[in-house]
Amino acid sequence: MAIYIRKEALAGRSGHEAGRDLLKALYQEVAGGPMPSIAIAPGGKPDFLDAAWHFSVSHTDRQVFVALAGCPLGLDCEELERKVPERLARRILSPGEYAQYESAPDKNRALLTFWVLKEAAAKCTGRGIQYPENHTDFTLSDPRVREEDGCLVAVITEDDYAV
Repeated sequence: MAIYIRKEALAGRSGHEAGRDLLKALYQEVAGGPMPSIAIAPGGKPDFLDAAWHFSVSHTDRQVFVALAGCPLGLDCEELERKVPERLARRILSPGEYAQYESAPDKNRALLTFWVLKEAAAKCTGRGIQYPENHTDFTLSDPRVREEDGCLVAVITEDDYAV
């Protein structure tokens, strides 16, 4: 299954505006027609009305990323320079994830890695991150996370995540 991902600078636009513009362009390129209307599901997840495509959008202070696929998916991005409070690790990490975090040479990068995975999974399922019960079992070497232009980016589809 193909996942189409595009990114661009915000260039003075809000993340919402830039994301919508980029999604519209990507949809036109991939699907070959105008972007369908978007509806918000009861859990808050946006999705196309009556379309075979699904999308996810995420932005930082400088960039926006958009993913489009034929199945539900979630995308999240974070600037690598963002400093995340270490106290957050105890709140959001499962015991296995916390053990990896504790032994990581760069704790901030480790926490950002887990954060983008958890946010992408939350967007994929439409259920959001549920505190304090977080039973994910991600690893720091998860291949769904990549570094791009100073950001960590994760994309998770329902095909590769138990929903």
